[in-house]
Amino acid sequence: MPIAPNHVKQRLAKGELALGFGVHHLRGSAVGMLAAAAGYDWLFIDMEHGAMSVHEATQIAIAALGQGITPIVRVCRDAVFEGTRSLDNGAMGVVVPHVDTVEDAKAVAAAYRFPPLGTRSWGGPPFAYGMQPPPNAEAQAELNREILVACMIETPEAVANADGIAAVPGVDVLLIGTSDLTAAMGISGQIGHKDVYAAYETVAAACRKHGKTMGMGGVYDETHAAAYIRMGARFLLSGSDHNLLMAGATARSKFLRGLPAG
Repeated sequence: MPIAPNHVKQRLAKGELALGFGVHHLRGSAVGMLAAAAGYDWLFIDMEHGAMSVHEATQIAIAALGQGITPIVRVCRDAVFEGTRSLDNGAMGVVVPHVDTVEDAKAVAAAYRFPPLGTRSWGGPPFAYGMQPPPNAEAQAELNREILVACMIETPEAVANADGIAAVPGVDVLLIGTSDLTAAMGISGQIGHKDVYAAYETVAAACRKHGKTMGMGGVYDETHAAAYIRMGARFLLSGSDHNLLMAGATARSKFLRGLPAG
C-alpha cells in the first residue's frame, strides 16, 4: 500500500504556502475533516502548550491521514519519546521548539530519522501505510523522506545560528516562533519591529542557502504576514482553534445582536 501523502511537502516542493490549523482545545476524529474543509493543509497538534496526551494527539492524527490533511505534532523540546510515539501512531511530522544551536538541531534530526540518518527506533504500527507497509528498509527510507521535521527559531541565539541549523541534514523547516522571539528580544508582541524583520531576513537567507523552508508562527495580521511571506515564509501556522472559534463566534454574535428586533 502506498504511503499516506504528505500534503505539506507536496505544497512546499512547488513553492506554495502550506497552511497549518492549530489544534489546542479540539479533540476527536472530526478535527482534521473540519480543518481540511476550511482549506488548511496540515494540523499543528500542540503538545507543548495544549493539554494534549499522546493518545489524544494520535487519534486525531490517525483520522487525519484519510481526511486530506497532514497531521504534525509539536512536542516539548526534550519530550523525544512523545514525538517518536506520535510519529509511530499517525503523525507525519514533528515541530520541536527552542532549537537554539547546531547541536540542538543535530539532536532533533537524529531523534526523528531512522538509520542511517538518525537513531529513531522501528516498530510502531504502520499507520502511514494503512497497516500494509513494504519491507522495513524500504519503509524506513520512505518515511525519512516523507516525515517533516521543523525546528523552531525563538531566540536571538537561534537566529544567529540559523545558517548552521539550516545546514543540518534531516531538518526541513526553520519555523520562527515570533511571539517567543519578540519576548526574548525584549520587545514582546512587537511583531513588526525592525529587529524582527532583520531576524526573518537572516533566517530566510539561511533557508535559501541550504534549500530549506522558512516557517512563520505568531503573525496573523495582514501587513506583517504579507511581508514575511514575501521574504520566503511558506510553512505557516495560520491560527489556533480557540482564536478561530472566537473570531467566528464573535462575528456571528455581533451580527445577530445588530439585527432589528421586530
